[in-house]
Amino acid sequence: MRDFLILPSLLSADFARLGEEAEAVIDAGADMLHLDVMDNHYVPNLTVGPMVCEALRHYGIKVPIDVHLMTKPVDRLIVDFANAGATNITFHPEASEHVDRSLSLIRKHGCKAGLALNPATTLHCLEYVLDKIDLVLVMSVNPGFGGQSFISSALEKISDLKELIVSRNLDIRIAVDGGIKTENIGQVAQAGADMFIAGSAIFNHPDYAEVIANMRKQLSDVR
Repeated sequence: MRDFLILPSLLSADFARLGEEAEAVIDAGADMLHLDVMDNHYVPNLTVGPMVCEALRHYGIKVPIDVHLMTKPVDRLIVDFANAGATNITFHPEASEHVDRSLSLIRKHGCKAGLALNPATTLHCLEYVLDKIDLVLVMSVNPGFGGQSFISSALEKISDLKELIVSRNLDIRIAVDGGIKTENIGQVAQAGADMFIAGSAIFNHPDYAEVIANMRKQLSDVR
């Protein structure tokens, strides 16, 4: 069976109790935590900075923290989040003047590097930097807000991306963010994804462990 990872998105958590919420989803079976960083410039919303990532580490969070930069520019924040305790750092190619350099910067600071693809962004931007990528984040909603519905065309993109990775014999994870829930996580995995970012589907449920267990049940049927 493939190694599937479930990442609750803290964007949907209760920010007044962020440490407790992070701890609760980890205890409920989450593999990593996902942190959405928005700058009210690249996307029309404003969320958190490196201090929040650092605060989670000081609180005692030990699991990997997956940071998604929806910001422009990215290089300064790459360094700041790496120093704050990030494990993975992903950014959008449209937000960097020098994508290759930004990917190298992430790895230089000891983190895994990822590129995030908006719904209308093609796979062509990956062509010459695949050797510097540890994960690709396929956005199945337009970035900037939580609680949106899954865009079905993402399934074809995930499938095409998986084919590209296999054809190059590369070890690159495929993450998907946007509208992931128990009802569609199996279909998304079948298309080729192995990291699933879910916000409202988990945090709006009264029992975090139950919804994560239900997601894993759907994934158990995928090979």
